[in-house]
Amino acid sequence: MLAATFMALLDVFIVNVAAPTIGSELQASGAELQLVVAGYTITYSVLLITGARLGDRYGHGRVHLVGMALFTAASLACGLAQGATELIAFRLVQGIGSAVMIPQVLSLIQRNFVGEARVKALGAYAAVLAVGAVAGQILGGVLVNADLFGTGWRPVFLVNVPVGVVLLVVGRRVLPRDHGSPQRRRGLDLPGLVLLGAAVSLFTVPLVLGQEEDWPLWSWLSLAAAAVLFTVFCAYEARLARRGGDPLIAPRVLRHPGMGLAVLRIMAVMAVNGGFLFVLTLHVQGGLGYSALRAGLTFAPTAVVFGLVGLTWRRWPAAWQRALTPAGFLLTALAVAGVGLALEGGSDGGVWVYVAYAGVGVGLALAFSPTLTRALATVRPEDAADASGLLATVTQLGQLTGVAAFGTLFLNRLESLGAFEAYTSAEALSACMFALAGTAAVGAVSGLVLRRR
Repeated sequence: MLAATFMALLDVFIVNVAAPTIGSELQASGAELQLVVAGYTITYSVLLITGARLGDRYGHGRVHLVGMALFTAASLACGLAQGATELIAFRLVQGIGSAVMIPQVLSLIQRNFVGEARVKALGAYAAVLAVGAVAGQILGGVLVNADLFGTGWRPVFLVNVPVGVVLLVVGRRVLPRDHGSPQRRRGLDLPGLVLLGAAVSLFTVPLVLGQEEDWPLWSWLSLAAAAVLFTVFCAYEARLARRGGDPLIAPRVLRHPGMGLAVLRIMAVMAVNGGFLFVLTLHVQGGLGYSALRAGLTFAPTAVVFGLVGLTWRRWPAAWQRALTPAGFLLTALAVAGVGLALEGGSDGGVWVYVAYAGVGVGLALAFSPTLTRALATVRPEDAADASGLLATVTQLGQLTGVAAFGTLFLNRLESLGAFEAYTSAEALSACMFALAGTAAVGAVSGLVLRRR
């Protein structure tokens, strides 16, 4: 299950490093490249809660394998795509497969582990999320640089096919043959799904396309409509719950101690993570001229320390535990600002930029791993699907928002400065890094405010 999670996460980030090569070979615009990156996450994030509900109804092991099969087939189609439009469409399908496959992981952890075993399993899951994000950048660089058989960027998708086939074969033998929960006959809340999907789409599409189109009137109308639809969605869900229906998220899950704070913090930390990786990739490849391999290896310090901290934070002194997450946000803010300063003026940053990269890894791990583990460790088994779907959705929406918002900020700033050169790219990057630092700082402060309330 964790191997499948790792593979799905790779595909959120592996395309970042391949994006310049994809743009060159398919003659894709900047907006199309953002849709290649974000399109996967759009369907992934919107359908995660429904995917969790499907596992509840039909069995988590069975539904996981169906999602894996769809994901593997879509990966093959992505690798064979002949144009940007085709690639975007197949990325959307790939996201659907992940949305069906991934929520079952947390649900099975919730149903099959208790006490300290559950905490350890959730810690391993959080570490996979952490390492998968940066490992995608590294593996993408390796595959693009290798240019296997002259296929360029295509192996970043085709690598999923043999892995997916192996996991399907093994999964049929080892996954629990569960038959769902006692609540498996709950409805899927299709009206709620349509409202949420429309709201997310109306929010993300103008963020991705608005900059290239010079922010026309439709982009602002779309953002306003997204706010209205999200309000309608919340009102509909509340009314459905009062009438005894089956909303996408059970109200008691939202009222679970610490869940609101966890949602806020996960959204913030994943927005910083997604935005940081995306804009830094654009800078080091486009501005500094790094190869895909060198760009991918740039993120190795972040990946290593993220994984180490994600696996070991529970062993740290008990007196530190409550302060870990706020400290993680503050360290992230300082570290991303440090990256911007180290790369100022088109410099390669020297050794200090790698110290800052490692600081980002430590900060993100402390902000994310304890938050996720604590939010899910005490959730009741019957609420596992809803809680898993909610936090997985928030994770992906955070990534999507980070890529769209900070990617747009970078491209917009770069356009205002003129040519795409090391100096102008560094100026655009600096603006993004300080905006990311501000977001991380808000994550820490907002968490403290909510706790007091």
